[in-house]
Amino acid sequence: MEQYVPNVKRLYNEKVAKELFEEFGYKSTMEIPKIEKVSINVGVGDAITNKKFLESAVKELELISGQHVVKTKARKSISNFKLREGQEIGAKVTLRGNQMWEFLDRLMNVAIARIKDFRGINPNAFDGHGNFSMGVTEQIIFPEIDYDKIERISGLNVAIVTTANTDQEARVLLKKLGMPFKK
Repeated sequence: MEQYVPNVKRLYNEKVAKELFEEFGYKSTMEIPKIEKVSINVGVGDAITNKKFLESAVKELELISGQHVVKTKARKSISNFKLREGQEIGAKVTLRGNQMWEFLDRLMNVAIARIKDFRGINPNAFDGHGNFSMGVTEQIIFPEIDYDKIERISGLNVAIVTTANTDQEARVLLKKLGMPFKK
């Protein structure tokens, strides 16, 4: 029985890895940059006053990622925001393996195409170590979210962690996988 391989992973294994090897002149195949994990975070500041917002954000993040979500707590108290240490104010999930590749496929090929007035993703959103971060202003761009059942529109952060040594290598990796960067 043949094992299922996500489309973006197949693209990476069959085409992108070979192109990167030749383009950057690596000595070993272990030097070829690859994607390690994808981390998705949602901050729900209004969860201080209404717990229902956090619960709906957790459900939506579980639908988007297809995996159990961890609630995040405040690290310290901030009196101006009526925030106490230990209060639940967000949610996060880390994707690895096939779920990560499936999420990247949906993000690059379906969700980003549904962003209003989309002109490309900022190609300078790298951290200096080959990791990429992007913000999504509306969770409704993902096809798993039912527009009629959402409590409110909220954003989320997506961080893509790669094994690339430089931002240039990571940028080329993501571009070859299909990330629509601005020209």
